[in-house]
Amino acid sequence: MISLISQYWQNYMYTDGYGFSGLAVTLWLLVISIVLGFLLAIPLAIARVSSNRWISRPVWLYTYVFRGTPLYVQLLMCYTGIYSLQFVHEHVLLDTFFRNAMNCTLLAFVLNECAYATEIFAGAVKSTGAGEIEAGIAYGMSRFKLYTRIILPSALRRSLPSYSNEVILMLHATTLAFTTTVPDILKVTRDVNSATYMSFQAYGLAAVLYATVVFGLIWAFRKLETRWLAYLAPRGH
Repeated sequence: MISLISQYWQNYMYTDGYGFSGLAVTLWLLVISIVLGFLLAIPLAIARVSSNRWISRPVWLYTYVFRGTPLYVQLLMCYTGIYSLQFVHEHVLLDTFFRNAMNCTLLAFVLNECAYATEIFAGAVKSTGAGEIEAGIAYGMSRFKLYTRIILPSALRRSLPSYSNEVILMLHATTLAFTTTVPDILKVTRDVNSATYMSFQAYGLAAVLYATVVFGLIWAFRKLETRWLAYLAPRGH
């Protein structure tokens, strides 16, 4: 077991052009996917609930496609499908971007995460209490202030439980990164397994690492829910 841990640590510290360990690469994929997906999902969620079909329909189509197809297929499309197109080779920036496995992996993860987050936030926006909106209108708020001061803060707080589950699922989805040669936890684990032939111990150690990160995420989201959803808790008399 000690030799396995030593081998695992050596493979953890091996780099493939990124200079990160397997755990760091996994966390990097998760953080970038979540942050960019979150930032893109907010305006898309507003567009998704718009009464203007020319605005809401394209967003609906985007979320439908990315939630209706496997992430692995999306990853392969970004990694090999797009790069096979002729105009990508002819454009220097596109050729450089899609030649990099990390870029392709992040693109697929961000687009997938954004699609799910958009629907989560859009559902929370739709369920905003009519009284809250009417109060903002009574104060003479513009549509922009109504969204930034009432609707979005309320919707984002109420979507925390659902969004926390999506973040955990995104962590699990990062295991697909090894198929594009990105050295995440699973890629390192497979290398250790190939070197030691101790499959149970190698994958068991990887499972412990993933579970540790998940418990950390659950703890962080529970803290946020306790603070930001306190007003929904039953009040004692």
